[in-house]
Amino acid sequence: MKYDVKNIKLSSIGYRRINWADNHMPVLRRIRERFARTKPLKGIRIGACLHVTTETANLMRTLQAGGAELALCASNPLSTQDEAAASLVRDYKIPVFAIRGENNSSYYKHIHAVIAIKPQITIDDGADLVSTIHSKYQSLPENIYAGMEETTTGIIRMKAMAQDGALRYPVFSVNDAKTKYLFDNRYGTGQSTVDGIIRATNVLFAGRVIVVAGYGWCGRGFAMRAHGLGARVIVTEVNPLRALEATMDGFNVMPMNQAAKIGEVFCTLTGDIGVINEKHFKMMKDGAIVANSGHFNVELDLAALKKIAKQITLNIRPNVDQYILKNGKSIFVLAQGRLVNLACAEGHPAMVMDMSFATQALVTEYAVKNHVKLSPQVYDVPVEIENWIARLKLESMGLKIDTLTPEQKKYLSSWSEGT
Repeated sequence: MKYDVKNIKLSSIGYRRINWADNHMPVLRRIRERFARTKPLKGIRIGACLHVTTETANLMRTLQAGGAELALCASNPLSTQDEAAASLVRDYKIPVFAIRGENNSSYYKHIHAVIAIKPQITIDDGADLVSTIHSKYQSLPENIYAGMEETTTGIIRMKAMAQDGALRYPVFSVNDAKTKYLFDNRYGTGQSTVDGIIRATNVLFAGRVIVVAGYGWCGRGFAMRAHGLGARVIVTEVNPLRALEATMDGFNVMPMNQAAKIGEVFCTLTGDIGVINEKHFKMMKDGAIVANSGHFNVELDLAALKKIAKQITLNIRPNVDQYILKNGKSIFVLAQGRLVNLACAEGHPAMVMDMSFATQALVTEYAVKNHVKLSPQVYDVPVEIENWIARLKLESMGLKIDTLTPEQKKYLSSWSEGT
């Protein structure tokens, strides 16, 4: 079995951590038990480009239990947990190509290693796997049943490809599933982003001015958690509806040009490029901390920051780089502008990833069963899958809900009854 991990001897640590996460993923565990009995993915080759974490390891175990042949690579150079990668190889015999801190050349070499199995299903986190297949392997898409994409950034890319007629196989937007974005994006990103910033800096949030760039589900989750810790939260937005939401949620809303002058900790969560640029860096206070929790390291214009810096000290603390500007002010950048919640912490808690990865597993099964009916476009996750996962998650938490009576169902489906 081919693989490329940092140190296979880390597997014993990874094995314990994978099982710790599994204890907090009851929905995925139940799916794995069914998959082991029914083998719905028997003989299916699945190529995955995901954050290689303990939670992802349990998704891989579930797909493997279903009979799939797997290969996994990292979707971000700084998000790999080397212990989890080693355990997947040694303990579960799953080929993994991922090393924390790998350079750009190794990153794409690992993507090509996954593509070498000629996947029939792709599972992506940022769309680098899909885009590489489309640009470098012209004959492969016709044999791919479907793909799954889990990030806002990746879905933006997939929808652009579909609109241009460039998408050559169907892709399911797991990112747009309610069982994903309402929980993973909001509560997972919210908590793990705060966790990453605090682990990297040990900064006190209480009383500090925190600037949240973007008020999508990830942004609102981070803003909520920062406010809960006593921060004074400012939101910047380009979407008027989201800006209005942020205002009515109690946050100050202003342009980045204004926020840059008064913010103390900045975090981008937009999925777009150049959100904080040279003019913003020049406006910032001495000691400003800047982080990104969007998928790619493009939201902070670090090339411009490097240009205006007279001195750069790397790793002044682990995962913290100091840029001293020509005016003498210091700006501290976390995780080289990459995903702060994964690069500086452990990513989303297993409890919330349980739903996201349960969705991934069931959509994979759905795609295999229904691929002949699908065309090259971006699909939503079937609502029956979402409802099943939500019900099972409630059950695992010991919670019950009401059910509609026959009279209530009739009333809701009728137009003729009123006052």
